[in-house]
Amino acid sequence: MLRSRGTIQPTERRSIMSYAIIGFGKIGQALAQAFARKNIDVIVASRRPPEALAPQARAIGPTVVAKSLQEAVGAADTIILAIPFGEHRAVAKALPNWEGKTIIDATNVFGVPPGELDNLPSSAFAAKAFPGAKFVKGFNHLIAATLATDPVVEGGHRVVFLSSDNADAVAPVAALARQLGFAPIELGKFDEGGALVHARGRVWGQLIFQDLLKKEQ
Repeated sequence: MLRSRGTIQPTERRSIMSYAIIGFGKIGQALAQAFARKNIDVIVASRRPPEALAPQARAIGPTVVAKSLQEAVGAADTIILAIPFGEHRAVAKALPNWEGKTIIDATNVFGVPPGELDNLPSSAFAAKAFPGAKFVKGFNHLIAATLATDPVVEGGHRVVFLSSDNADAVAPVAALARQLGFAPIELGKFDEGGALVHARGRVWGQLIFQDLLKKEQ
């Protein structure tokens, strides 16, 4: 008698993402602490040599490793820009092509005339320097002191706002945000809902600096 073997399901393979934070000032260190709280490996780098960053990286936790800028952007799938906005072009020169990389833009620009940004939201302007990358605005609206604290508070999760002109770019970043303990809220494209977390000239977006919580249902 023949027995049906049923349908053989393909083995589901879980992709292991790698992360880097570029910039190791207050925002970069706050983000590194968020990764360390969840025991997620993350590379930290800046234009300073890695040995200058290593003591503080070790103090944050064993999952935080300092490397050179070139090593960091080469190794990581997802890269968080935690630098002054004006330094994005210098970072972009670290690779000739950014195909396959996701960049989370945590920078802010204030007081720059819109014409100097080609009348684009700052993230759309910065994205032009990273050919091939998927660019997502995120983690930029909270001050460093707030970003450094545990986002799981008062029976809820601290909100982070995400926006992108790449339709498929936000979901993996939202998944990372949830893994770090945040509640991601998708705003749409940079010049749509994303405008709420961009500065334009000398006017801040309405959601910048707003510390909001999403209560657990």
